[in-house]
Amino acid sequence: MAERSEALGYGPLVERSGGFGPRLSRFMHRHARYIFPAPAFLVVGLIIVYPVFYTAWMSLQEWFASSLTPPKFIGMLNYRKILTGDPRFTDAFFRTIYFTVIAVTIETTLGVGMAVLFNREFWGKGLVRTLSILPMMATPTAISLIFVMMYHPTLGVMNYLLTVVGLPAWSWTYSSKTALYAIALVDVWEWTPLITLIALAGLAALPKEPYESAKIDGASAFQCFYLITLPLLRPTLVVAILFRAIDALKTFDIIFVMTQGGPSNASETINILLFNQAFSYFNMGYASSMAVALFAIILGICLILMKVRRVGW
Repeated sequence: MAERSEALGYGPLVERSGGFGPRLSRFMHRHARYIFPAPAFLVVGLIIVYPVFYTAWMSLQEWFASSLTPPKFIGMLNYRKILTGDPRFTDAFFRTIYFTVIAVTIETTLGVGMAVLFNREFWGKGLVRTLSILPMMATPTAISLIFVMMYHPTLGVMNYLLTVVGLPAWSWTYSSKTALYAIALVDVWEWTPLITLIALAGLAALPKEPYESAKIDGASAFQCFYLITLPLLRPTLVVAILFRAIDALKTFDIIFVMTQGGPSNASETINILLFNQAFSYFNMGYASSMAVALFAIILGICLILMKVRRVGW
């Protein structure tokens, strides 16, 4: 057999089977489930895991990027300052939660209402549904710039529309009393379609039998919605609220473009304060601790919403 293989030009089988190439091939075949995903894991580690650990390590340091001195290890002092010694962070924390609650509550209410409306059959349904999701397709920065012009106290169209219907003009983002609400309105306008799409998917998956039984028992449309639709739609709505809450908590672009945290820090959320600490004051260590704190806040809210999804409300 060996002579025949040599005559055909393949060489001795015994020698071939013991070479480096076959051993490598057998090794890769046995460990293919580890070898093939390894490049992807390596890329993820370099792009995601390493920055996370570096930020956590930097949060334990005192370091100003504008100085020539190396980082100085101070342990948990940055976190102690966040919890007890920085009223600006405390105000930014409650402002972030307040902004998130306002935006997500309005978006969920409007999104569910629009989903129930679009779930019915009417003329032009496809066109209306397409037009309704257009705000979500636009760039947040471009939308913010447009609303900056619309919110102008004298030249903006928003005050013109208010005066047309007989309402007094607002200061919008130019007043510390209304700036956060004006920014929340932009967020609602842009991201309500996301709640609508998720709720529409949930409505399409609901069974028809409970509604047929309810109609036979004489239930009204409101009773069907409140007692059947909402309970069955709860898991889908919690997922939609989870997505929007995460995004609202870390909102940066529209706030930075429209007010940069002003006026008088009235719209300064944790993300804006973090940015100012890092790139205005170059306090990288303290800014890193804020980033870790923001991550912990988002993680805690996510865990709460996931618990609500499992046990109900």
